[in-house]
Amino acid sequence: MWLVLGYGALGAGALGVATPLLPTTPFLILVAFAFARSSPRLERRLLDHPRFGPVIENWRRHGAIGRRAKFWSAAAMAATFGVSALVGAGPNVLLVQAVVLGGAALFVFSRPSGPPAMRKGD
Repeated sequence: MWLVLGYGALGAGALGVATPLLPTTPFLILVAFAFARSSPRLERRLLDHPRFGPVIENWRRHGAIGRRAKFWSAAAMAATFGVSALVGAGPNVLLVQAVVLGGAALFVFSRPSGPPAMRKGD
């Protein structure tokens, strides 16, 4: 079950690399979570990836989301809401989107952008 979930999230994350409205980072974190429970070999391969490994490690160790990922998350959320408004989504749909996307944005921007700064003497 974990392996299937991991591969499914990997596929969604791969789509997110190519599509601006689908986030990649949350899917990669889910992939690492699922692979950690099903295949240590695949988890290690993902963590060793030069682009995705540091993002996952940053989340695991510090609960952090990098500035660039925060920027693109906010841009994708704004674009999603904007497209919905442009295509004439009803006010109830826009209200639900505003609440959900606003909550997601609050969560993303409440996370640190990186590891805590080293204290003097550490």
